Amino acid sequence: MQIFNKLLRLKRVYIFLNSIVLFIIIFSTTYLHANSFKVSNIEISAPFELNFEKNSVIDDGFKISFLNLLTMITTSGDRDRIKNTPIKQIKKMIDSFTIGEEKFIDNEYFANLETTFNKKKILKFLERKNIFPSIPLKNKVLLIPILVDPQIESIYLFDNNQFYSEWNNEKNNFQLLEYLLPSEDLDDLNKIQSAIKNIEAYDFSSLIKKYDLKDYIILIIYKNKDEIKILSKINLNNSLKLDNKRYGKINLDNKQELEKIILDLKNNYEDQWKKNNEINTSIKLPMTIS
Repeated sequence: MQIFNKLLRLKRVYIFLNSIVLFIIIFSTTYLHANSFKVSNIEISAPFELNFEKNSVIDDGFKISFLNLLTMITTSGDRDRIKNTPIKQIKKMIDSFTIGEEKFIDNEYFANLETTFNKKKILKFLERKNIFPSIPLKNKVLLIPILVDPQIESIYLFDNNQFYSEWNNEKNNFQLLEYLLPSEDLDDLNKIQSAIKNIEAYDFSSLIKKYDLKDYIILIIYKNKDEIKILSKINLNNSLKLDNKRYGKINLDNKQELEKIILDLKNNYEDQWKKNNEINTSIKLPMTIS
């Protein structure tokens, strides 16, 4: 009887160990693709002249790919500290790359580059620089841009609002936030217009609920002669943050100046989102199986 019980216990141990091995195999297989960062659709080009060097063009593509990757996983302040990383160091963190759609047009070389970076090496590199990376999570956000002209006590939510019409004109694949703008509704405009004297305290909850998005940004722009004042109410992951900015001598009808402000605001919102998703790679989490 004792021998039988021992055999039964051994059988259970054998089944348990087999289950563990099978789990590890499945886990390592499904996690394989998560061991790298892939940056795709990077267009590279250079004049096809006597001194043309393809390797040099590819190196330029590696630099762009690396910067795009940093844009997705680091804040703008941290990114500025490491954006001039030497190409020799960048190439040590690359696992593989592919070049496609090569063509020559009017003595110009064009190609499409896809680069796969080693995740472990990238995270180690950032850890040595004392930079906490973020999980590159995409997110959809409701953006309500309100343009206020205090001189004539008027609010522009849709028409004559450059932020509303131009906000989504330029999108980059390395940006994590996708913005949904409210649809034109005269009733919403009238309600907000009636609160112009106390717009910063206005309750936007009824407007926000219409779009079934948990994350939102209320963007209030005060248009004055000498400067533009902007208040951002940033609600991400149930965390509300207020941010104030000032821009002097800005002409909102100047497309370049307007694009510069929009890009600055988007970078700020991206940074806030990344800070909410930072990971501390220096913390080791041990796992013991007994």
